[in-house]
Amino acid sequence: MEILDSVVIGAGQAGLSTSYHLQRRGIDHVVLDADEAPGGAWQHRWDSLTMHDVHGIAALPDVEAPTEREGRANEVVPAYFADYERRHHLPVLRPVRVDQVVEADEGLLEVRAGERRWLTHTIVNATGTWSRPFVPAYPGAETFRGRQLHPHDYPGPAAFRGLRVVVVGGGASAVQLLGEIAPVAEDTLWVTRREPVWRTDDFTPEVGRAAVALVEERVRRGLPPASVVSVTGLALREQEREAERLGAYERHPMFTAIEPDGVRMPDGTRWPADVILWATGFRPAVGHLGPLHLKSRYGGIQLDGTTAVADPRVQLVGYGPSASTIGANRAGRVAARGVAEWLDAHAFRGPRGSAPHQRGALSA
Repeated sequence: MEILDSVVIGAGQAGLSTSYHLQRRGIDHVVLDADEAPGGAWQHRWDSLTMHDVHGIAALPDVEAPTEREGRANEVVPAYFADYERRHHLPVLRPVRVDQVVEADEGLLEVRAGERRWLTHTIVNATGTWSRPFVPAYPGAETFRGRQLHPHDYPGPAAFRGLRVVVVGGGASAVQLLGEIAPVAEDTLWVTRREPVWRTDDFTPEVGRAAVALVEERVRRGLPPASVVSVTGLALREQEREAERLGAYERHPMFTAIEPDGVRMPDGTRWPADVILWATGFRPAVGHLGPLHLKSRYGGIQLDGTTAVADPRVQLVGYGPSASTIGANRAGRVAARGVAEWLDAHAFRGPRGSAPHQRGALSA
């Protein structure tokens, strides 16, 4: 079996950025993507999310970001990614869903996906969070006769017309989805564990960099990463003003229990509900890295830049500070440098100018 210099797992923004920089350095690699088509998590976003709604798409290396303000984000961004893969001849193989990364002989790593195997000196994990929606366990949830769903499965505002909807969560997704749902629903109730923090200043590049730095500090200490958005604060956009006028952003404390036809509030009152929308975020999709025992005693993967402290053969992008487009491209560049430094330090490097996208397809 051929031994690669590196395997990138995931072909979202961070994975494509990493592949671009690995290719520029002449590092023999493949990119394994679980999806059947380009686009990363963007291809799975709800149809009502337009380019006007998104906070902005960071440019991939060596190409301008899409400038469209119209069109569905789940079409425009995947087309941008697909064109980028073609233009730069990136060695993406799909659909390949990685099951495990394990130790192999002679200090190598073995990437397993069903019956397929790849041997590699290093890996760059770029699987992001979209495939791991988080819904907390809550008393009485199993008794609820209405519908419970997560933004991962959000069908668009029309599905909530005339219904009473509880939205749980204090992040940007909750704010945005309330903006769509409140004007068509019979009523909405917004509940969060903590008071939301509203941003009153403009979201400048400096603010973005400061937010990334806060998340970087957490992963540097081995703590579970917080989202970048969680430290930037919330802001209402023009398209959410109607929901604001309707009172949708009046925050209520978390309910104490879920009942068959609604939720029980801390003051003992019952709020009838047809739908509970758990806008409670995502968790890093890193279960396939479990055999490498990368987690610290604090529950997160400790990083030095993008390098896993527990195993410097492993780089993580789309994790912690690079889990948004704010940090993904920079992380790809840093991860490629980390791979190159490790290979050079151990005198491992495939031939420059090779065609990894052709050779990688010959894995067993």
